[in-house]
Amino acid sequence: MIQQSVKLQTKVGLYPPYITRLVQEASRYDSDIFITHNGRRVNLKSMMGVLSLAVSKDAELTFEASGNDEEEAVNQIIRTVESFQ
Repeated sequence: MIQQSVKLQTKVGLYPPYITRLVQEASRYDSDIFITHNGRRVNLKSMMGVLSLAVSKDAELTFEASGNDEEEAVNQIIRTVESFQ
């Protein structure tokens, strides 16, 4: 298992287009991937799950992956989040 945190640097938080990109990116990997925000942990491959987190701007997010491609998955997810503006 690998885990990494990142601070969201968007003006509006995680809104649907960003969530769609994250879910699509996570779905490319075999590993189980989760996002944690304010103590709530959901499957990153679930659009509804991520939407339910209601992530606002400047939020601290933790990504966790477990599986054969876990390191690559978390690194790519972090790069995706850092690309949001």
